Amino acid sequence: MPDWWSYRLSDFMMFSPRAYWRLVEIYNLESWPAQPVGLAVGLLLLWLVLVPRPGAGRIVAAALALVWLWVAWAFHWQRYSSINWAAFYFAGVFTLQAVLLLILGVLHRGGQVAPSAAVPNLGWTLAVCGVVLYPLAGLAAGRPWTQAEVFGVMPEPTALASLGFLLAGGQPYARSLSVLPALSFLVGMATLWGLSH
Repeated sequence: MPDWWSYRLSDFMMFSPRAYWRLVEIYNLESWPAQPVGLAVGLLLLWLVLVPRPGAGRIVAAALALVWLWVAWAFHWQRYSSINWAAFYFAGVFTLQAVLLLILGVLHRGGQVAPSAAVPNLGWTLAVCGVVLYPLAGLAAGRPWTQAEVFGVMPEPTALASLGFLLAGGQPYARSLSVLPALSFLVGMATLWGLSH
């Protein structure tokens, strides 16, 4: 029984760091120009939350739904599943989030974005980190630009920025739709931490 405490998260990883980052690199090359499109969409969403307009809530929710569907299919289902059997479940979670965004944010309660009184600064910080800073952090860590993790293309920056947009936007559905992005981001961070230790 004492041996159980000697295990680290990296002992449970089904793939090596080299295999994971090579998969990310191939995915980025094959999905080009999705990265500049994802960055442009992220910057547009930041602007829509910063300068509220009628119908902006629906636009934000629809755009988030599209990027969650893209990551579910293009990354989790098509690529990540080749090295991680759990990726099929991740694809299901990302698809569920996209459907919830469409139902609650576009069809049901979309509208003008109003900054949340409780956590606007936290939301803004998370959104900016997910769209702008997250890809730069990988470069600062020494990974090549071909392995950059970009909003709308990779799961972690997409989940982080989505959580920020939901919290900053102040829509009534924001809390319920923040659960899956938060969990997704935590799982992704645990995976990246396990790969680096």
